[in-house]
Amino acid sequence: MSFLIDSWKQQHQSADKLNKQLLRRLKLRTPKNLGEIAGELHEEIFTELDCLDCANCCKSIPPLLNETDIRRLAKTLGLKVSAFHERYVRIDEDGDRVIASTPCPFLDADNKCLVYESRPKACRQYPHTDRAQFAENLKLHHLNTKVCPAVYHILQRLQNVYD
Repeated sequence: MSFLIDSWKQQHQSADKLNKQLLRRLKLRTPKNLGEIAGELHEEIFTELDCLDCANCCKSIPPLLNETDIRRLAKTLGLKVSAFHERYVRIDEDGDRVIASTPCPFLDADNKCLVYESRPKACRQYPHTDRAQFAENLKLHHLNTKVCPAVYHILQRLQNVYD
């Protein structure tokens, strides 16, 4: 397991207040270069961190599903869309369609995704820290620091840039 995952486990709870403050400052006064800097940090962190060492997102967050995701996954699994809905989809508390169970039923024992090439858009975009997505998802980043070591470390490095 990587050093970044270990340090996240030890520090993310104690850094919660500082992360929240940083994100609030960035929302109030979004620097013009935030997407560029966040994108660079995203790339940097993901050269140091392998998602397969963690897969906490797949173990704890059911991804949103759109119609395209559902059709693609049903086809990949050789199911009718209605059968896919029945077996794998639920409506969450916000009224969104999500994978019905956690951990994800498509997460293999080695943390690999069994439907990787057909995975939902939400999975493809997670953790929403790359370039333009970063500024659009400031509120979400605070929640994701509790789940994703990469988001935590991106925010820690952003603290150094903007403090």
